[in-house]
Amino acid sequence: MASNPKGKLYLIPIPLGDNDPMEVLPFTVQRAIESLDHYVVENEKTARRFIKKIAPEKPQPSLHLRTLNKHTELQEHRSMIQPCLEGISVGLMSEAGCPGVADPGAVIVKLAHELGIQVIPLVGPSSILLALMASGMNGQSFAFNGYLPIDKSEKKATLKYWERLSLERNQSQLFIETPYRNNKLMDDLMQTLHPNTLLCVAADITLPTEYIKTLRIADWKRNKVDLDKRPTLFILHKNA
Repeated sequence: MASNPKGKLYLIPIPLGDNDPMEVLPFTVQRAIESLDHYVVENEKTARRFIKKIAPEKPQPSLHLRTLNKHTELQEHRSMIQPCLEGISVGLMSEAGCPGVADPGAVIVKLAHELGIQVIPLVGPSSILLALMASGMNGQSFAFNGYLPIDKSEKKATLKYWERLSLERNQSQLFIETPYRNNKLMDDLMQTLHPNTLLCVAADITLPTEYIKTLRIADWKRNKVDLDKRPTLFILHKNA
């Protein structure tokens, strides 16, 4: 007797801010939400709110949500996608943007591959790609570096290292900061980077307050912008 086919793991993108989800998501995401009852999510409260916006007729009591974050124990991972092994498809959601990209969901995707579960990524907004698209920098060679060190001397050394890499490899360097530290980071960038190094600042991507601008460091010193508590992606590139 043939075994039941495995369910699939759907990677479901989330809007980058509190706007109408269907402004930035295709119909395939809505269709997936309508068909799935099992989810692995970063935050249950925001995930339920998102699902209600996308599929208001879907009964909330029918949802089975498991939370995946930095506190989740390693031994819990397999149980999160156990429904797939029983023939039930599961949706994976980040808190914002695309799951698995700068997101803890990557461990679930890796495990799905190890267990022979089909992984289906759905189209949606990625702050990394949207910022790079709008920056005018090198979309052929780039690196996403995550967060900078908090220690001031380590931060300065890291920025100088990324600046040198961008010159040597012609490679744009992408990074982020905790939103309430953005303005302090801008000050550090002004003090640390070469005046001719290009810097793109991409804040509130896809929102009505979206701000994306690329200037040389020397020009940024004359163009102040308030980035306090605004989700922002930074890109630097030093040309010869």
